[in-house]
Amino acid sequence: MTDSATNPAIAVAEAADRCLALAATWLAWDGRPIVTEGLWTPAKAARRIQDHLVDHLAEVEALLAGEPPLDTPWHGRTVTLDSDWARFTELDLDEARARWPRLAQAYAHRYATAPDAWDTPRDPNWTLREIAAHVAGITWYAEQVGALRFGESASFR
Repeated sequence: MTDSATNPAIAVAEAADRCLALAATWLAWDGRPIVTEGLWTPAKAARRIQDHLVDHLAEVEALLAGEPPLDTPWHGRTVTLDSDWARFTELDLDEARARWPRLAQAYAHRYATAPDAWDTPRDPNWTLREIAAHVAGITWYAEQVGALRFGESASFR
């Protein structure tokens, strides 16, 4: 791969790597909610990271195809699903390690095929460069849970 100066989607791959580094510590979660800007659990953060990667990749594909992205409403981080309370296990971490880099790589490869389109205005949508910068913000979700250590509570921050 190249660097983010030559492909803005490389920042997405770097963000996915940062999220994985934090997620590797989530096995230590004690089951209590983490309260930062909302209520968080490792599974919720993992869901939001993945949803964000998928949602905006679909947006990029629609825009490059000359179609409007689907405007499907969803609740995002404003809700905590029952499944968000599940323990974050070794298998969850393995799934994230398999899925997040693959999605990030899809961004990098897709952007590499359309460098002339990165800064094309797409009102009312962002440019592809702006989308990549926004998606690189997935680290925010991981940082809501943060780095956990066995025997420590991360309940309030």
